Amino acid sequence: MEEVDHLADERSKAQFDVEAMKIVWAGSQQQLDVSERIARLVASDPAFRKDNRTTLSRKDLFKNTLRKAAHAWKRIIELRLSEQEASMLRFYVDEPAFTDLHWGMFIPAIKGQGFIVQLRSLDDHSPLPGITVADIGMKFGNGAYNTMDNGVLRFDHVRIPRDQMLMRVSQVTREGKYVQSDVPRQLLYGTMVYVRQTIVADASCALSRAVCIATRYSAVRRQFGSQDGGPETQVIDYKTQQNRLFPLVASAYAYRFVGEWLKWLYTDVTQRLQANDFSTLPEAHACTAGLKSLTTSTTADAIEECRKLCGGHGYLCSSGLPELFAVYVPACTYEGDNVVLLLQVARFLMKTVSQLGSGKQPVGTTAYMGRVEHLLQCCSDVQQAEDWLKPTAILEAFEARAARMSVACARNISKMPSQEEGFAELSSDLVETAVAHCQLIVVSKFIEKLKQDIPGKGVKEQLHILCNIYALFLLHKHQGEFLATGAITPKQASLASDQLRVLYAQARPNAIALVDAFNYTDHYIGSVLGRYDGNVYPNLYAKAWEDPLNDTVVPDGYREYIRPMLKQQLRTARL
Repeated sequence: MEEVDHLADERSKAQFDVEAMKIVWAGSQQQLDVSERIARLVASDPAFRKDNRTTLSRKDLFKNTLRKAAHAWKRIIELRLSEQEASMLRFYVDEPAFTDLHWGMFIPAIKGQGFIVQLRSLDDHSPLPGITVADIGMKFGNGAYNTMDNGVLRFDHVRIPRDQMLMRVSQVTREGKYVQSDVPRQLLYGTMVYVRQTIVADASCALSRAVCIATRYSAVRRQFGSQDGGPETQVIDYKTQQNRLFPLVASAYAYRFVGEWLKWLYTDVTQRLQANDFSTLPEAHACTAGLKSLTTSTTADAIEECRKLCGGHGYLCSSGLPELFAVYVPACTYEGDNVVLLLQVARFLMKTVSQLGSGKQPVGTTAYMGRVEHLLQCCSDVQQAEDWLKPTAILEAFEARAARMSVACARNISKMPSQEEGFAELSSDLVETAVAHCQLIVVSKFIEKLKQDIPGKGVKEQLHILCNIYALFLLHKHQGEFLATGAITPKQASLASDQLRVLYAQARPNAIALVDAFNYTDHYIGSVLGRYDGNVYPNLYAKAWEDPLNDTVVPDGYREYIRPMLKQQLRTARL
């Protein structure tokens, strides 16, 4: 097939140094180098093929995943890969496997809480007497998490030794009495913060992958608008497409940067825990819970939106988007249901509001609450559309909205017969308040990122555009809350929408370059629509012929079921 870069013209429009943006996305030159080397290693190894995954039976799929996991481990040993390189290899293999939970949760749990119950024989892997283990059944989507098993477990008169009960933080004595150990329970929060910060980082990866596919295909696909027999209009040039797509590109970058900040937060929390300083734990717990909820919910929705942005072809498994959605959507449930997590954030916010008069100053992501008197009275000074490009104007609007919603909820709860009744009655309002607080965190961390020294021609300018798109799109989407709280006026909301259209026009020439900066190989993207070269349609056609249904020209079942029916109808018609 002819090798032509159908997106070369789009790439020539870029107004920034794409290689420099790749470093920003990766985090450092060293991380970029490792990422590129490992990505090429995986893409060039036939053992890591994944384009047939959605057509395999469950048993074949599961066995194939075991094979890949074993091969990956073999390569890690052979090449003597570092922990960073090994982690990157598992990332680019891109297949949910038992090893994910093994390294991500099983090993940390043992390290953090001690010993465990043995389930299987170390000789032949069969369950021990009295223990029943099984797979829970098929899960959502083709491929996706069906590559691994999730367990059913039953004990029937099994005695569990006391040294196999994860008893670091709490124990059961020989007499059967429950006691807590001297190890502070707060130490468990460190692991929780770690897991949730990785989930936020994963959100940026999944979202960036989806928007890479949708952006490239939007530039390739043409529909209507032909002038004098010329080519039709690129779908990406329609304002409705830009309004749906560009905020998702901006969100991918926003989540990347808030994920970076969460890594710092985890390091800070860990150091404090080691020094028996638990003062920042409640805020860190609420922050990570809220960001886990916000980023996973919006990313799951965004992947589905990207599928719709690709039209009918987005529904094909070969687009990569259906399986990406099926793989990602469980993140809205595991490690804490997203609505429940937001209610935890809301409880923390209500506690923060209740302590404002005590002289105790809010810290970290709730520091803005310390200026609550100002935020309850301030009026935005935005007078023209360009004023919305000022970080101070954006921050004050988001802070005023979040603070006013928190205070309003606290006041309404205080009118209830009891606090718990108030929480139950106002739970929907509390969830919305928590979302407002979490969106403020993401916006503020994007703005903080832009205060850093970011080298590369035009790189910081593009990040400013993306930051403003992210913030003003949220303001537009949630303008009901901004208006209801009085954080902005209707005129200012209209000006924000005007500025958003200008920002979309500025982002348009750089759209392909912005997703190229994610630096994903075609193997990792796993999408005919999101190919780097944009040569979609010949490959889409070729891919169709790989489907087993096309092994025969006349489908199986025609002669057995359809032909007799047609023959019968024909005889009836003649009569």
